[in-house]
Amino acid sequence: MNGSHKLDNPEIEGEGHSFAGGKRTGFAALAAAGGGEDFSVIDAIGGPRGVVESMLPGFVFVVLFVITNDLRMTVIVSAVIAVLQVVARLLQRQSVLGALSGLAAVAICLVWAWKSNEARNYYAFGFITNILYAALLSVSLACRVPGVGLIVEFIRSVPTSHLRQWLAQWRDDVLLYRAYRNVTLLWVALFLVRLIVQVPLYYTNHVTALGTARLLMGIPFWALAIWVSYLLIATPMRHHPRFVSQAQPQDGGDCEHGDDDDASVSDGPRS
Repeated sequence: MNGSHKLDNPEIEGEGHSFAGGKRTGFAALAAAGGGEDFSVIDAIGGPRGVVESMLPGFVFVVLFVITNDLRMTVIVSAVIAVLQVVARLLQRQSVLGALSGLAAVAICLVWAWKSNEARNYYAFGFITNILYAALLSVSLACRVPGVGLIVEFIRSVPTSHLRQWLAQWRDDVLLYRAYRNVTLLWVALFLVRLIVQVPLYYTNHVTALGTARLLMGIPFWALAIWVSYLLIATPMRHHPRFVSQAQPQDGGDCEHGDDDDASVSDGPRS
């Protein structure tokens, strides 16, 4: 969980939004990649506090269960910690939307583990979300509308009308389309790698190894994917005609369109 959408416990990975201080998280941080602002991976995953809040319930769950082997106590303590995180944000008058979504996700996992009386089921909901995300992104690639590009562009400008024109603005930019396609493939791979590693641990009932893998493949993988996504998207986004036209008045009004700009927008997306 990240600071605004809990990403690690239990793998709810939303598009992200602003958190305290007005900084953007998740895919919302990628939506500003073409604006020339400095990009911070720490800010994009929710800041230090967001990282701690994301990992703490899952960390406590696996450590406490290993030490006590008492599922009831483990569930109660993890639930209390998740609730206290939300209360702390309320008392500090901070945004609690992400914390509440994270609390709901953690609650699903804890209830699932409690009702089934199996600690490993704390992680089952994460498998469902990873399968769902991988499937949706794969379908988006098959439809030639890369899911990450769809999310990022939707955050940048909501298409209240002229949907085809809105799609064409970024899909017809060959370089930007290619970047969005590659980044979407990256995220599909991330979700699949998690499943390949963690599902066998689940079925063999290796709770400690599963919990450790979930922590290591949560925030660290999320941070790496966000950073690589930024590296792939930032340059073609800055060269998109929309950003070029926005920068022209500040450069004195004269504009020269080179062959590179024409080449980047003249053709449709290519596989």
